[in-house]
Amino acid sequence: MDTSVTIIGIVIAIIVAIPVYFSARTSAVNKAKILDIKKRFNPNRPQDFDLTESQSNKTLTIDQKNRKFILMNFNPNQQESIYVDLKTVSSCKLVLTSDSHSDTILKIDFEFQEKETSRKIVIPFYDFDDDRIKQISAYQDHMFAKKWLKIIQDSI
Repeated sequence: MDTSVTIIGIVIAIIVAIPVYFSARTSAVNKAKILDIKKRFNPNRPQDFDLTESQSNKTLTIDQKNRKFILMNFNPNQQESIYVDLKTVSSCKLVLTSDSHSDTILKIDFEFQEKETSRKIVIPFYDFDDDRIKQISAYQDHMFAKKWLKIIQDSI
């Protein structure tokens, strides 16, 4: 009886420990990637990016004091990081592209307007073709983008 209980206990511990280990390892790797990107855009003080948030393979970070913004996309199809100096920007808005026959959101972009040249800087945030979960992720990403739009606008 004691041997079987011990074996079952060990098996359950292994079943629980393996996913926890891989989750912790992935989290550590992602934190290291994010820190490296922050160092690339602010080598002397990466800790100045005081607000960082992640969702759906996307990480957004902002240095509200020095007005710097980075969008990091860790999508397996297209990994990129885009930096925007908010001091040179006059406004920011979300641009939604929908399917003409339905309410399906196909793309969500951040659109920044430069102060001096009035040139538009378009940063892709969500793309339906890269989405595995489709509309569920689109809704979550849309809410996340709205939240960050407010944060960016407050920093401009």
